[in-house]
Amino acid sequence: MSVLHANERTEFKGSSKTKIREEGLIPAVVYGNDTENKSITVNSKEFIKTIRETGRNGIISLEIGSDKRKVMLYDYQINPLKSLEFVHLDFHVVDFKSEIDVDVTVHVTGDAKGVKDGGVLQQVLHEVSIKVLPNNVPDSIDVDVTELDVNENITIGDLKSGKYSFNHEDDEVVASILPPRQEEEIDPGEEQEPGEPELVEGRENKESTEEA
Repeated sequence: MSVLHANERTEFKGSSKTKIREEGLIPAVVYGNDTENKSITVNSKEFIKTIRETGRNGIISLEIGSDKRKVMLYDYQINPLKSLEFVHLDFHVVDFKSEIDVDVTVHVTGDAKGVKDGGVLQQVLHEVSIKVLPNNVPDSIDVDVTELDVNENITIGDLKSGKYSFNHEDDEVVASILPPRQEEEIDPGEEQEPGEPELVEGRENKESTEEA
């Protein structure tokens, strides 16, 4: 389990948050599971390294001095101008006996039959919400589309749930194969009636009016 060190935060003015970020730290809060809420800061580089090791839904050992808590990243805010600049984090203390709702990435695997026949693979859901115990959160959910043909789809009800359940309706589509696009063919033997472009005709009318 990855360890992330944190320091308790005591100043809460807007200017203090700006100073914190300038020092390479991220303001955050940790709460939940009948524990005392704490405002903290974590090192930005250490946080990014930890998340890359554990994954978005991984369990982290958060150390605030002598206070140690097992947490998960519950929510976060990112600078809209810089994708890897986190401006605030929410950590939730884990209750290993209670199920939680988490969003998990969907990975489509395999070469679909329908694509080989000219169809187009459409992935409708890139993430799914599941209910699961914290220790059983999967890194991702793989969906095999190898046997999927044109005009066929895979729904939530087709997926194996394992140690978790889906927070979706069974008929919600995860991926489908659309039929090949058919372009309209123009009959080469079909002749169009001759005529002047409307722009030219309009110009002639205008000139006739001016001469009159």
